[in-house]
Amino acid sequence: MPYNDAMTLALGKLPPDRLAQLLQQIARRDASVLFGPGVGRDCAVIDFDGHQLLVAKSDPITFATDEIGWYVVQVNANDLATTGATPRWFLATVLLPQAFEMEAIDRIFDQMRSACADVGATLVGGHTEVTYDLTRPIVMGTLLGTVARERLIRSDGAQPGDAIILTKRLAVEATSIMAREKADALRPAFDAAFLLRCRHFLHEPGISVLREAQLALRAGHIHAMHDPTEGGMATALTEMAVAAQVDLQINRDAVPIYPETQALCAYFGLDPWGVIASGSLLIAVGAAEADRVVEVLRSSQVEATVIGAVIDKSDRPIVLAEFEGRREPLRAFERDEIAKLF
Repeated sequence: MPYNDAMTLALGKLPPDRLAQLLQQIARRDASVLFGPGVGRDCAVIDFDGHQLLVAKSDPITFATDEIGWYVVQVNANDLATTGATPRWFLATVLLPQAFEMEAIDRIFDQMRSACADVGATLVGGHTEVTYDLTRPIVMGTLLGTVARERLIRSDGAQPGDAIILTKRLAVEATSIMAREKADALRPAFDAAFLLRCRHFLHEPGISVLREAQLALRAGHIHAMHDPTEGGMATALTEMAVAAQVDLQINRDAVPIYPETQALCAYFGLDPWGVIASGSLLIAVGAAEADRVVEVLRSSQVEATVIGAVIDKSDRPIVLAEFEGRREPLRAFERDEIAKLF
């Protein structure tokens, strides 16, 4: 839908066409900036000295409140991981409502320290304040990492003939968010053990993709990686196609979904393809190497599935979905499905 200045914005990401308009106005004046902002491009890449590159990522946590400090480090590390970079330094901006207990603030900082230790980063700074008109904490993170120039994975690197691999299944993150943030609404329909299992999706299968990205890089010559977040798997595939200016063909029948995810999405009337989806990783790799990458991931207890392929270059990228013998454009989501719950 074309952007209209008078329209009311929906929760979630800006419409892609409007975001593209804004980003096109940003001039790149510094020659050391190898990759600046762009649709489907989650990290900036800056040349230090011709050999070592600095990769920078910034992301907030807005839908979730439970374990928010741990959460914010992991989602930033996920994007950094898609470039092949090693996480190094983390900064956090923590905005707190006035009705917030000191003990809860301690928990947020404990979570950030623990998560930084998990990904190998150091918490080096940021800003914390109590501000007005907030009903819940909001934490914004910036993660910096480094990668050797020859090991950088480009977000626009998907090539015709590549296989597309998906790790884990659809909507890991959304499953945990629904169980954590909407527990009261779910209790009449689901037993306590089921909801506890869904809450624990944050850690098992887990929203981090750092380890699986590192495994994939050791297994094959990876051309591109992308981690689905807001807008879910459908949006992530579109972003991957747009970044590389290619068409994708996805076999929807091959894309796995957890029974827990299916049950919660059905209960709330949400489409699993359009809910926030950290925890999965999309990998573009030459078709001849795809089986080896899948085998390495599975042998390390990471679920992995070939779900489609890169078809051809295109100046109007599209994601085609095969489903029950039909092939049609994959449904687009103007806003994340989980926003309906908030």
